[in-house]
Amino acid sequence: MYQSYQHPHMASRTSTSSTNTSNSSQGGYVARNTGDVPTAVRNLLLSTKDLQKALTQWSVGQVSETQVSDVYVQIGTDFNTVIQAFANWQIDLSDIHSVPKDLRAVLEECLAEDPSPAVLATFMPEVRQIIVRLLRGLQSKQEAWRTTRGGVPYHPR
Repeated sequence: MYQSYQHPHMASRTSTSSTNTSNSSQGGYVARNTGDVPTAVRNLLLSTKDLQKALTQWSVGQVSETQVSDVYVQIGTDFNTVIQAFANWQIDLSDIHSVPKDLRAVLEECLAEDPSPAVLATFMPEVRQIIVRLLRGLQSKQEAWRTTRGGVPYHPR
């Protein structure tokens, strides 16, 4: 299973329960139930969107390195939830397990630089490439999830 990767400046934000809440970019709290594949995927996608926004804001001095790191930690939390949600359906996501580690490596390089639009322009293509790989992997696994469910409409509890 994926091991949580955290920026060195960040303390661990882990949960011992299978349901967490987190402030989403939509301004509200979204339940994070480890068995709910659509919600888990949605939350992870929102976190990746938040990361891109935070990096853009970092590049112009509107947010700090720590704030960008916070978003990365949230991605790790959401990634773990996605892994668990698919595992509940016996769907393996090992083909995308390197995504958080790959993302961390790029972010550490980027955040080691002084914030600027030029630095962002250098690193954002690789960040987007990693996110696209994640999205494609999730998309293919969602098809497997739909098949595993046997076409039964999904209604969260």
